[in-house]
Amino acid sequence: MGMTMSQKILAAHAGLDSVVAGQLIEADLDMVLGNDITSPVAIHEMDKMSVKTVFDKDKIALVMDHFIPNKDIKSAEHCKCVREFAKKYDVTNYFDVGQMGIEHALLPEKGLAAAGDLIIGADSHTCTYGALGAFSTGVGSTDMAAGMATGRAWFKVPSAIRVNVTGKPGKYVSGKDVILHLIGKIGVDGALYKSLEFTGDGIANLTMDDRFTIANMAIEAGAKNGIFPVDEAAQEYLKEHTSKEYKVYTADADAVYEQEIHIDLSTLESTVAFPHLPSNTKTISEIKEDVKVDQAVIGSCTNGRISDLRIAAEILKGRKVAKDVRCIVIPATQAIYLQAMEEGLLKIFIEAGAVVSTPTCGPCLGGYMGILAANERCISTTNRNFVGRMGDVTSEVYLASPAIAAASAVTGKISSPEEL
Repeated sequence: MGMTMSQKILAAHAGLDSVVAGQLIEADLDMVLGNDITSPVAIHEMDKMSVKTVFDKDKIALVMDHFIPNKDIKSAEHCKCVREFAKKYDVTNYFDVGQMGIEHALLPEKGLAAAGDLIIGADSHTCTYGALGAFSTGVGSTDMAAGMATGRAWFKVPSAIRVNVTGKPGKYVSGKDVILHLIGKIGVDGALYKSLEFTGDGIANLTMDDRFTIANMAIEAGAKNGIFPVDEAAQEYLKEHTSKEYKVYTADADAVYEQEIHIDLSTLESTVAFPHLPSNTKTISEIKEDVKVDQAVIGSCTNGRISDLRIAAEILKGRKVAKDVRCIVIPATQAIYLQAMEEGLLKIFIEAGAVVSTPTCGPCLGGYMGILAANERCISTTNRNFVGRMGDVTSEVYLASPAIAAASAVTGKISSPEEL
């Protein structure tokens, strides 16, 4: 019986010739990731273990990004805990204020994730690195602790869904629209503990940033991971960003898939997820009523990359954010922030009436830098819109692409750029 891409990576890291869906394995890890919220819990768990060292100081990444720069005493204490741990064990990849970024944009940028890698992270959106052909998945802080101590983790080998992508997307249709369409089609549990494996000639028409966005939100369909083939675009990205040796895995011709889903990019429209689930989607043409917004957020580990900022700037240039709307732009890393500044994008945002933040997860999880009050609405390029996700339990979050978020910031209601 043939294996999928994900199954081949798991088999290789478990030292096995083959694996099948449902099999329990123990596998070697290439990277263990934590942030300022999840790492302190893992560190305290490590304190209870007999192991008093980390398995490999070069294969741990600790990224301070959720409440950074620290918003209060508690967040400062969390970062202090992680900072002292990183210093104690000489952790190579520790990223704090001035060097940090949002973890799932930062690791690929720094060349810490590569094709064929097996990566766990104490953050559910660790599945982002599947865009590079890695098997990456979110785990709990206890599993992170075990991973840091031993360099190994237990997995149940996932079955797979093949997503066959064809066609070429329109101007304002991006990876965010692809994944929102898919989640709307199969639901938030439609790929529960399965691997979403993307194939098809349409992938060549998706940028690497599109792929990072799609893989990032695989978890919102319940998936264990999302993964893309390592084509020419992916190899060019890897060549530019990493010196790591990597291995390309391809699915066998007779690999078993539980389901096959077809997505024709040429027929996709801009898509918005209404409260309070990422699966509650409508295309922009299906939104007949005026959905007024109080805030627009452009950023996050899902859509804070330079291409996202460029499209937002293109739409905001020469225009003004609506009088009653707060528009917050958050570059995902320091390098992206610097590039946006050098390209003049920050000037466009500020002249339009938006505010630009240093890299932070901040508003996505209702942390800070954009908390919603009672009954307020936000159009956001983030990845979750659960009840109370960004603030008060009566507030509402609408998920959309940077193009839709920027246009909506101008009109004060959910809009497409074509309406400007």
